[in-house]
Amino acid sequence: MIIPSYRTVKQINSCNMSSVAVLTQESFAEHRSGLKDTEITGGIPEDEAYIPTYLEAFPPLPDKGAQGERSGGPAGAWCKIPPIKASVITQVFHVPLEERRYKDNSQFGEGDEAKVCLDIMQRTGAHIELSLAKDQGLSIMVTGKLDSVMKARKEIVARLQTQASSMVVIPKEHHRFVIGKNGEKLQELELKTATKITIPRPDDPSANIRITGTKEGIEKARHEILLISAEQDKRAVERLSLEKAFHPFIAGAYNRLVQELSQETGARISIPPPSLPKDEIVITGEKEAVAMAIARIRAIYEEKKRKTTTISVEVKKSQHKYIVGPKGNTLQEIMEGTGVSVEMPPLDSGSETIILRGEPDKLGPALTQVYAKAKSVMVVEVTAPAWLHRFIIGKKGQNISRITQLLPRVHIEFTDGEERISLEGPTEEVEEAQAQIQGIIKDLMERMDYTEINIDQRFHRHLIGKNGANINRIKEQYRVSIRIPQDSERCGLVRIEGDPEGVQLARRELVDLAQRMENERTKDLIIEQRFHRTIIGQKGEKIKEVRDKFPEVIINFPDQSQKSDIVQLRGPKNEVEKCAKFLQKLLMELVESSYSISVPIFKQFHKNIIGKGGANIKKIREETHTKIDLPTENSDSEMIVITGKKSSCEVARDRILSIQRDLAKLTEAEVTIPAKLHNSLIGWKGCLVRSVMEECGGVHIHFPAEGSGVDRVIIRGPAAEVERARRQLLQLAEEKQVNRFSVMLQAKPEYHKFLIGRGGANIRRVRDRTGARVIFPSAEEPDQERITIVGREEAVRQAQRELEALIKNLEDVIEDSMVVDPRHHRHFVCRRGQVLRELAEEFGGVMVSFPRTGTHSNCIALKGARECVDAAKRRIQEIIQDLESQVSVEVVVPQRYHRTVMGPKGCRIQQITREHDVQVKFPERDESSAQEACPVENGGTSPETDSAPRRCDVITVTGQLEKCELARVALLALVPVTVDVVAPYDLHRYIIGQKGSGIRKMMEDYEVNIWVPQPEKQLDVIKVTGQEASVERARQALLDRVKELQAEQEDRALRSYKVTLSIDPKYHPKIIGRKGAVISQIRKDHDVSVQFPDKSDEQQDMIVIWGYERNVEDARVAIEQMVAALQEMVSEDVWLDHRVHARIIGARGKAVRKLMEEFNVDIRFPQPGSEDPDKVTVTGLPENVDKAIHHLLNLEEEYMLSVTETETLAAYMKPPSRTAGLRGGDDESKGPTKGFVVRDAPWNVPGSKAPDMSSPEDFPTFGSGVAPKQTSAWGPKKI
Repeated sequence: MIIPSYRTVKQINSCNMSSVAVLTQESFAEHRSGLKDTEITGGIPEDEAYIPTYLEAFPPLPDKGAQGERSGGPAGAWCKIPPIKASVITQVFHVPLEERRYKDNSQFGEGDEAKVCLDIMQRTGAHIELSLAKDQGLSIMVTGKLDSVMKARKEIVARLQTQASSMVVIPKEHHRFVIGKNGEKLQELELKTATKITIPRPDDPSANIRITGTKEGIEKARHEILLISAEQDKRAVERLSLEKAFHPFIAGAYNRLVQELSQETGARISIPPPSLPKDEIVITGEKEAVAMAIARIRAIYEEKKRKTTTISVEVKKSQHKYIVGPKGNTLQEIMEGTGVSVEMPPLDSGSETIILRGEPDKLGPALTQVYAKAKSVMVVEVTAPAWLHRFIIGKKGQNISRITQLLPRVHIEFTDGEERISLEGPTEEVEEAQAQIQGIIKDLMERMDYTEINIDQRFHRHLIGKNGANINRIKEQYRVSIRIPQDSERCGLVRIEGDPEGVQLARRELVDLAQRMENERTKDLIIEQRFHRTIIGQKGEKIKEVRDKFPEVIINFPDQSQKSDIVQLRGPKNEVEKCAKFLQKLLMELVESSYSISVPIFKQFHKNIIGKGGANIKKIREETHTKIDLPTENSDSEMIVITGKKSSCEVARDRILSIQRDLAKLTEAEVTIPAKLHNSLIGWKGCLVRSVMEECGGVHIHFPAEGSGVDRVIIRGPAAEVERARRQLLQLAEEKQVNRFSVMLQAKPEYHKFLIGRGGANIRRVRDRTGARVIFPSAEEPDQERITIVGREEAVRQAQRELEALIKNLEDVIEDSMVVDPRHHRHFVCRRGQVLRELAEEFGGVMVSFPRTGTHSNCIALKGARECVDAAKRRIQEIIQDLESQVSVEVVVPQRYHRTVMGPKGCRIQQITREHDVQVKFPERDESSAQEACPVENGGTSPETDSAPRRCDVITVTGQLEKCELARVALLALVPVTVDVVAPYDLHRYIIGQKGSGIRKMMEDYEVNIWVPQPEKQLDVIKVTGQEASVERARQALLDRVKELQAEQEDRALRSYKVTLSIDPKYHPKIIGRKGAVISQIRKDHDVSVQFPDKSDEQQDMIVIWGYERNVEDARVAIEQMVAALQEMVSEDVWLDHRVHARIIGARGKAVRKLMEEFNVDIRFPQPGSEDPDKVTVTGLPENVDKAIHHLLNLEEEYMLSVTETETLAAYMKPPSRTAGLRGGDDESKGPTKGFVVRDAPWNVPGSKAPDMSSPEDFPTFGSGVAPKQTSAWGPKKI
């Protein structure tokens, strides 16, 4: 066995510091190089290698009792182990008598000094001991961790020692290097020297730095500051642009040449990696060193450019990776052996051309090696069940990692869902890896098992548990793997894999859980079906939230067709109870918000309640959070239903009533009627109070809620009708109190209107004569034939007799006829016989028959009750008299306006005919006249049309003279007018809006037509056509819009201030930031727009900023400051052993991100296959870069202890044949190996024999098949 030699560890002793063991960088480098030398035998031929003695190869362990003894000579090879730096240190320093702040020696240990030390100990955690020297000076010993000791020392010097101050002057631009990132360098310097250093602010022109502290500390601080300044004076950075193809010759094989250049010149040389398309080489260091390095690099470049030539070869793309080798080692090997650079096409390129560049006589051997490497790999497949793959790989890839570490050139690939494993690599290594994998498969097949159980998919989430708690517990307890299919697979098959016994136990527990879930608790909730849709929500969104809140509970709602109120909950008992309480609380809130009240509003005011485009009703709904339903336009109902919370409904009701009060001259009266009489006054389903409301002109009567005990009844409506209703209510109340009697009659519904009479005349006469009240059924009541009579008994009986007589007469059917001039027949039968239908409804269903068209008869037939027939004849005569007294009035309206006057679907003409009881007839359309007509604006007529109106322009209005005049005025009011609105041409496109949305909305809101001139005309006039009032409102809206757009134009002009910055494109990514975070913040902070150049732009350095002038200037300053900070950054390369890269980077890069944040630098590690796998690039401010590199070197030193220890043990554990294999690939030519040879071994003594390595007695195994835990030769690891 060969033990690497180590340099003796240095011991640092001073008056101020206790002994601290330090492993120096030189000793660590020597350890590494020594280890490598011993493994490779240092290049000495094997037959001339030094043969160690047995004691040298196997040094004895030191005696237990001799550990504390320190002999002068070495205690064996084990004593060469370098000790690790202690975490606890001790510092001792002395304060002379003349510098002591507290000189009262009478109470040493109890005075101010002791109190100060006690306070410092509590604040820093360090231990402090004071002692008094003979010269009355103060000796102070501080013990603890390094940070605590430094802080304690600084406070002790400041509080126990008198202070002095001094000035040091360095260039102003060097001050920031003294301060460091976030003041860290300054804090470190103050702690190290126990002084207070005051640096002037950047805006202070002074360059003086004040140092306050002890004389010794001031001198140390002054020296450190001057060193920092001197170091900054010496540095230089140069960039050299050379062709990318010659970079490998400058770097050399394995980057050895560039490393030698760096060592010889002292400059740092950064060559971009092959994957980076940059030809710039960066050299940093002292000016002389940089100049020397540039000269050397240029000489190499010129020589290679002159001597080298190239050849191109075609190699299949799939073979390229074998030519490159792991981490590019094969390319470096070819470069080292032949001096030829092999240029590979990018991986994402389809090219198969490889370029070899070198001296002509070397290209041949290099080409031979390229072809040999391309064909040096074989591929085999191993069959293994797909479910075993992850066990073959092992936890976190342990099994495969073990194979790939021993056989690094073998690539192993597993294919999902297929029972094969692919191996790729050199023939011998692939065969060895195949044998190992087959051994693992055989072992797993012997000791692994699996089973599948079918569990209903609805139980899967319960098996998994919250955040996987249940399934993870079972996995850990039985050491098995369980696969539960996803919900989307719609499969109930659960697979368990692992140890056979654990598989059976896990299967039993899962089956028990599934059976237990089948017996879970079920609870029924009674929720009215009308709330089901609300609880479920649109597309099930609300019930999904409930199910997510209680994932273990299954909630089932009944089907709507079942009309059931039962909602079923099923799941674990506690979860079901919680879910039930939650749903009951939700139900209470719904019940509270489903309160409903009906508000009677006069039908003519419903459109005002709705407002323009529903604006009023929408505003009330949003502000009161209620649902408001209005009756349909064709309905006779006046009730508006409000639903929501009680308080909100009352607020909405008050607002609706206030709208009605504002629109009409309505009054409100209160009547006091005992609450006990309210139900009798309302009547069955409100029939009695409804009859009062209808009789009194549709007033609204509001009774208080039942059971409230309130006697106040509110009547709302026109003043005269309210007074009539009040008197009738009081009369009814009085009658109810004196004597209440009622009787019911049966009469056909078609007789009811005849009994009531026109305007209620007939029924009013009956009530006046008898004093009884007659109530007819409403349209909603099921029994339409029942008539109720209420009042005093004698009055009711008298009214009953009169009504029965009328009904009897109505049932006496007769036939009669009368003469009607044929010219009036059309009036009765037009509009699908509307007049005849009205006669039948009004007069007890009397049938009126007119002769067929073309018979020239003037006799009509009537059939029905005698009273009804006589009344119908009188009514027909009245209609005929009205028709004979009718006149026709002509209204001249240009034909082009007829469609506008009619309105959508003739609604405007229908309204005029309904309101004025007239007929309006439009002329036939004359297309030729319409084309020849001259345009006339503002509803006027031309002189020609005034003298002789055209037939196509004349509208005929027929009816009573006074009504025709009113209708004529109404028709002329509908004739549109046109006004011009001046709006600057450049604003037209904004007024029109996107796809005409703006102008369309304005036309819809104001019911006008707006004409905007064509863009090519560039006119400033917009024409608005419509009714006069609407046109005026639209004109004002257009003017307001013009003012608004002009204000926006002015604002846009202010925001158009633009500044262009010229910034090197290499800083653009930093200014933009990750995912645009930095530039987005600048835009947000300064309210500006920032535009970077496109890739196709010629000027790639131009950045444009625009916005308000002040904001743009602020943004410009912010970007320039950022660029100034970026320009101060430098990039330096540090070579760290590639074996520690993974530990520095950390899991998912967490460790290296933390380092980058801590030191405010960017750290880039080489890509896999890089020519220089050890090179790490650090970018940032110089002081930050230096600190980061220093920290990285410390980390490398710390991690390399573990790496070298592991590799050393691995080297010792390797059999001799394996070691020989590592020394080269030509074992056959060297003959059989001699094995491991030592001198003076115990078995070389006469009479002894060498131990038999195959004997279990000489070399016993520890346990069955379990490898012993390897311990480090250097002792247990420190954590």
